[in-house]
Amino acid sequence: MDVNAAVAAAAAIAGVLTGVIAMLAFRWSERDLKRPTRTSLHTDPVLPPGVDTVLSVLRSSAVVLDEADAVVKASSAAYALGLVRGGKLAVDPMLQMARDTRRDGEIRQVELDLPRRGSGRGEALAVSARVAPLGSRLVLLLVEDLTEARRIEAVRRDFVANVSHELKTPVGALSLLSEAVMDASDDPEAVQRFAGRMQIEATRLTNLVQELIDLSRVQNDDPLEDAEPVRVDELVAEAIDRCRHQAGAKQITMAAGGTADLHVWGNRSQLAAALGNLVENAVNYSPARTRVGIAARRVNGSGGDVIEVAVTDQGIGISDKDKERIFERFYRVDPARSRATGGTGLGLAIVKHVAASHGGEVTVWSSEGQGSTFTLRLPEAGLARDRAHQHPALGDEAGQSADSSPAPPPYEPLPAPEVLP
Repeated sequence: MDVNAAVAAAAAIAGVLTGVIAMLAFRWSERDLKRPTRTSLHTDPVLPPGVDTVLSVLRSSAVVLDEADAVVKASSAAYALGLVRGGKLAVDPMLQMARDTRRDGEIRQVELDLPRRGSGRGEALAVSARVAPLGSRLVLLLVEDLTEARRIEAVRRDFVANVSHELKTPVGALSLLSEAVMDASDDPEAVQRFAGRMQIEATRLTNLVQELIDLSRVQNDDPLEDAEPVRVDELVAEAIDRCRHQAGAKQITMAAGGTADLHVWGNRSQLAAALGNLVENAVNYSPARTRVGIAARRVNGSGGDVIEVAVTDQGIGISDKDKERIFERFYRVDPARSRATGGTGLGLAIVKHVAASHGGEVTVWSSEGQGSTFTLRLPEAGLARDRAHQHPALGDEAGQSADSSPAPPPYEPLPAPEVLP
């Protein structure tokens, strides 16, 4: 009897304890639910209706601050730009703008240059920040990244300045020479001499205008719309024929060799212009009585076979600092020599764009005093045709990959080349 009573008492005590614990746990959970958390303070419910949806579709980086300058809402782009760190706005000028706007309710806008996050090169991030009140307690900050727009504007400005300068030189020379011809109308020899100079300047002006047209065309046109299989042998022969007169005047031997019967897929006229520019540069920058070689071969690549056409010269070579810029428009390694040969500084820029728009690239190997090798790499005809059918706009963004990265050293002497004096 005593044993049963003890068991019953223990069961009763256990039941009471269980009930007390359950009641305490319930009240504790109720208090936790009512207690404001960090998440509840900085999530969507504090935003006016519809604001979260609007902010999610904006292209600008968006940050919403409360009256304590805490971040209530921030887009992923704001974190990517480094505007928000540790739940706070990390840019002091923007924070001060937000405080001023909260005080007087005025909309403010400013452009700032911010240090690029994670970059040790000191590059600046150009942004436009606009602050406006959002309701009675919140402030909205919208930040637009202007870095790429600034870069494009700088390129455009430099291009216009360079074109103006390059056009002024031959036009000014023609004006002066025409006055000299008028003043020397009684001297046939002087008239003939000045007329010859006028012809040279007119030819330079014509070449410059034509290359500007060519550069604009290769940048804006899709070369694969009228693409066809193009024999590399024919492109090489056409490039050699184009430079035959200049090479003959300097007694430069041009030799073609390599693998025969190769084909690439693309716009024939653009490919011919690109290879012709490489061969012409090789001839213009080579001393007299030297050799220029053009070699074509097939190379196995990770994405399929690639056709390489290498143009090797024994010229002055290119320094390391110049190799980083030779594909820029109007950039010349030797301005005096380039102007003496009628160069415009646009030839390699055209080559780069043609290669990129055809899904390829152009690279350079060079050593000062030993010559240079420019290598044009293009997908073989079958592979390039398949890519063109799958991606009609192939090459639109490929211009970034055509640079002056190191290429293999010049090809070994080709067996039994066809020498074209």
